[in-house]
Amino acid sequence: MQARVQTVAFQGVEVVPVDVQVMIAPGTLAFAIVGLADKAVGESRERVRAALRALGLALPPQRIAVNLSPADLAKEGSHYDLPIALALLAAMGVIARESLSGLVALGELALDGSLSRVPGVLPAALYASQSERGVICPAACGGEAAWAGEHVEIVAAPSLLALINHLRGQQTLLRPQSVAADDTAKYPDLVDIKGQETAKRVLEVAAAGGHNLLMIGPPGSGKSMLAARLPGLLPPLEADEALEATMVRSLAGETGDGKLSLRRSFRDPHHSATLQALVGGGHRARPGEVSLAHHGVLFLDELPEFNRTTLEALRQPMETGRVTVARANAHVTYPARFQMVAAMNPCRCGQNCRRGPRCGLEYQGKLSGPLLDRIDLCIDVPRVEAADLALPPPAESSADVAARVAAARAVQRERLAKLRSTLTEVEAEPSAGLLSDWARGWSRPRCNADTDGKLLAAIAEPDAEGRALLTRAAERLGLSARAWHRTLRVARTLADLDGSDPVRRLHIAEALSYRRQEPRNILAA
Repeated sequence: MQARVQTVAFQGVEVVPVDVQVMIAPGTLAFAIVGLADKAVGESRERVRAALRALGLALPPQRIAVNLSPADLAKEGSHYDLPIALALLAAMGVIARESLSGLVALGELALDGSLSRVPGVLPAALYASQSERGVICPAACGGEAAWAGEHVEIVAAPSLLALINHLRGQQTLLRPQSVAADDTAKYPDLVDIKGQETAKRVLEVAAAGGHNLLMIGPPGSGKSMLAARLPGLLPPLEADEALEATMVRSLAGETGDGKLSLRRSFRDPHHSATLQALVGGGHRARPGEVSLAHHGVLFLDELPEFNRTTLEALRQPMETGRVTVARANAHVTYPARFQMVAAMNPCRCGQNCRRGPRCGLEYQGKLSGPLLDRIDLCIDVPRVEAADLALPPPAESSADVAARVAAARAVQRERLAKLRSTLTEVEAEPSAGLLSDWARGWSRPRCNADTDGKLLAAIAEPDAEGRALLTRAAERLGLSARAWHRTLRVARTLADLDGSDPVRRLHIAEALSYRRQEPRNILAA
């Protein structure tokens, strides 16, 4: 008696098909699971046995062998419970083998036979859509799986008994509906912040171009308040962006009720976060904060208090938009196209420092030059004076700024779409890599901060006066090639906010004013 059911394994965001093969044969009483199964998969024996017993079924007193193919691929997670149980039921003749063909099954079994939520349902459903298969999943994950498309057959069962009845034609399980999350909740508003007009301007520029931002100022100057209001300035996620971000959260088991949200994530890990928590890793190579902030904001408060090694690990994902976690038993890649916003005090004392500039230099010296070189905007946030606090609330709200940001982002999307179609029509050089990068979903440029190489040169070429200014500044300030390109990106965003097609000298000058050259003590007098 043999049967097989298809399920999946996850290697980062990549979905690998796994064939669950079950054989019941005469021999010594045993229930063996082979195929590089981890402890959670090995414990499926007890969950499957208890679930069948709850249905009034008993395993035959024979030798049961379960093979998870390919055998050299590590199998992790509890979602193998359901495919193992279904393959056993098919081998026992309880359900027809034909009813399981063309379906991908995943789900965790409770001891009473009910099906529990498992991570990774959305990537599995997208894989099933591409391979023209259906999906069997727990009812709690049905709404998540439904986002794979209306053409995908989805069987979302609350329990193993209901699923058996559905496969035998004795019950009909309705197809779940994809539901969007309620995104009407309001973000904190900029009207709550008095003073700090320069910081608000830089926050608008960061939102309009997706640029990284570092704020330096004494405690109580409003750095965290400003960062918390950045998501309210950003436009909603586009459909493909929302799918990518939800797919990563699904792998991490953070999709909640399975509703798709168009709100950009705002991740703010504590400075005690480990390297694995921030960039991903661990035994199962799970996504870290940089990936969970994909198409969103990663806020690092008290930046120098983070571990030096942890901060240096951010350099690669900040540059490439992806992070590769290499372990002895895993080598996976996660998307990490995030916008980093950081805040820090000018020195360890924070304010009223008696050690003078030396304390600030030592404290800010914890940040390496290569890391600071990847930050597009760096501003000093001074202490708020009592006169500013006595003023009435500002007239400009987050909605007013968000409207200008949305207009600038729309210009960028249209410009990049035109360039993309042009490069698609013209045969690209094999070494250019532009088309191959666009072929990977999360590598496609979506705003000015994502552009580089020929694409950046095509959209951000300054006028003659602007180029002369940038050249002189690069020579006098010792700007690196990376700083040169990041200055052009910021200048392009400033031009978009002004409604200017060319990048002018004024835009280059303002972008240069936001470059940080060396640690300084900015304690207020």
